[in-house]
Amino acid sequence: MKSVFVTGTDTDVGKTCVAAGLAVTLRKSGVDVGVMKPFAAGSAQSQTGFQSKDVEILRRASQITDPESLINPQFFPVPSSPYTAWKNLKTKPKVNPVLSAFEELSKLHSMLLVEGIGGIMTPILRNYFVTDLIREMKIPAVIVTRTRIGTVNHTVMTVQMCKKYKIPLRGIIINDIDSHGYTVKELSRDLKNLTGVPVLGSIPFLRDMGDSTLYGIFKKNINMKQILR
Repeated sequence: MKSVFVTGTDTDVGKTCVAAGLAVTLRKSGVDVGVMKPFAAGSAQSQTGFQSKDVEILRRASQITDPESLINPQFFPVPSSPYTAWKNLKTKPKVNPVLSAFEELSKLHSMLLVEGIGGIMTPILRNYFVTDLIREMKIPAVIVTRTRIGTVNHTVMTVQMCKKYKIPLRGIIINDIDSHGYTVKELSRDLKNLTGVPVLGSIPFLRDMGDSTLYGIFKKNINMKQILR
């Protein structure tokens, strides 16, 4: 089964938007795609039945009916890393149920998109980071970055940590959401030259997360063949 972990250089770089766009595009291309967000955090919502807004977005994009307990095994009602939530709420992050849910979802779908929390070194336990989770899942990653000044540093460090943890990289997706940052053209050039990792394309700032908008943008702008290879 093909699976991809969507990680980022930081929080709020657009991981959920990218994961949703990939899910819609794969689904409309005939791929049986499932989604997962192992750990989610933030203010709980109740109107949709899903505690996490990110999880609701992913579920809508993929149009799957898998239970929340598999899509998002653990939710923390505070905007923080799982480690910080553990220390503040006394609720320990549970890695084994996450890996079990991943295995179960892997049997239900021909492809699984797993969205991380925060950046690549976001702590889950004291000596267990997002990198460790990806390594245990044994799947490649896609890095989401942005055009803000400083992103070259963050992206290079993210790539280096993936290499240290022996995480295969499918490529980098640029979220063009910073009007005063780098141009996509110069950032793509520099990231490819500095990291050796392919840039899969870029997406603009999205106000509309509807199927047709996401499909049109991702089909046109993102190298989906590299995602599926």
